Amino acid sequence: MQTIESDVTPTKEEKQKPGLKMALELGPLLVFFFGNLRGEWLVGKFPALSAIGGPLLVATALFMVATVISLVISKIVFKHLPVMPFVSGIVVMIFGGLSIWLQDETFIKMKPTIVNTLFGVVLLGGLFFGKSLLGYVFNAAFNLDAEGWKKLTLRWGVFFLFLAILNEVVWRNFSDEAWVNFKVWGTMPITILFTLSQMPLIMRHTVQDTVAQGDK
Repeated sequence: MQTIESDVTPTKEEKQKPGLKMALELGPLLVFFFGNLRGEWLVGKFPALSAIGGPLLVATALFMVATVISLVISKIVFKHLPVMPFVSGIVVMIFGGLSIWLQDETFIKMKPTIVNTLFGVVLLGGLFFGKSLLGYVFNAAFNLDAEGWKKLTLRWGVFFLFLAILNEVVWRNFSDEAWVNFKVWGTMPITILFTLSQMPLIMRHTVQDTVAQGDK
């Protein structure tokens, strides 16, 4: 049995509980936002948290815990771990742990850069070797021709690199609060808008299921 499956290969449980799936994916980010916003208050209520560091490091620790809880619940309820949250979770553990251990917030700020660069390089690298890797992830949701998968993979690869660059610009040039707000409230809307903008391409390159049509 595979532990990690496609994000778009919905299980029976995911179809029945789409709200829970979204909550598990967004929950850790909201915990991170709250932890940074109310870090000093949390330290006042729970003095042991002061050993972790400042508000951003406290938020990082809470983010790590929330990420693990989210992945465990996903595995139990939905029977699999979604690819992107799983990979992102691994990077959160590594860079979050380094941030707290070394008392350096730089590592957690670079986490989105590392994750998005990784996805972008993998997708574009696959195209270089003639493989539209996005097709292996989204083939359960869309049935596109070869040209469609190639174009969609290219666009997503470039988009991931764009997000990586954007994260670098924000965390290096703005305050911690601005970066946290961007991470929680900026990245998701940008990704949703980008996804919707790809629907015309998807519609143009969708291949009709001739077998299913023949059965009608």
